Amino acid sequence: MAAQRTVIITGAGGGIGRATTMLFSERGWQVIGIDRDDFPGTFPEKGLFLKGDVSAPDVWDSIIDQIKQITERVNCLVNNAGVQVTKPVLETSLEEWDRTMDTNLRSVYLGVKRIHPFLLQNQGGSVVNVSSVHAVATSRDIAAYAASKGGLLAFTRALAVEFAPQNIRVNAVLPGAVDTQMLRDGLNREHAGEGTIEERLEKLAKRTVSGKIGRPEDIARVIYFLADDQQSSFLTGQPIIVDGGATVKLSTE
Repeated sequence: MAAQRTVIITGAGGGIGRATTMLFSERGWQVIGIDRDDFPGTFPEKGLFLKGDVSAPDVWDSIIDQIKQITERVNCLVNNAGVQVTKPVLETSLEEWDRTMDTNLRSVYLGVKRIHPFLLQNQGGSVVNVSSVHAVATSRDIAAYAASKGGLLAFTRALAVEFAPQNIRVNAVLPGAVDTQMLRDGLNREHAGEGTIEERLEKLAKRTVSGKIGRPEDIARVIYFLADDQQSSFLTGQPIIVDGGATVKLSTE
């Protein structure tokens, strides 16, 4: 019987985080979820939910102590924690800029450093960073978020090079418009025009090649693919864009 695999998921309480948590659990993985907010609903029975801000170094001391109580090795780290500021850059405060960078980028740096020994104990594994389509194509009033996700994409490539000799693969998922609370909150930029939230979502959907908005489960399945060594063993340092084809169509057409 194969040994049970363990995954750590940050931002586990959000839309993509929760869908990823449930998918890994359904596939038989032991899930350790971390979020600074409460987990909505019931966390998987055989898993562990930890509440804390993963951008804070001292919080990781407590996180590591609790992880050690249930496992010595980890197969995959999913860096999914994220925040978004939807303001023109000239109206973005230093505090908002720093909070975005801390949550979206610093947390990954801290998580990788602290979980790396668990991956080594497993003799290798996978790191999956949840970046964004804004790392490669962006729009107005979202500069801090775009910068943080672009930095995360570059960090992914650097980690892939450094960790390859240790049999640790590092890849990134770049979601486009996915129906999460973050997407709905971000509609205040008016890039999807006016109307109700549902009407704006419908307008966004029509701009993609597929004609639809993504679901958190769509991203979770790609994260799982990158985590599973049997499915993606020859893949490292790569971004996978999951945006319904939004970035393949010329904006001038």
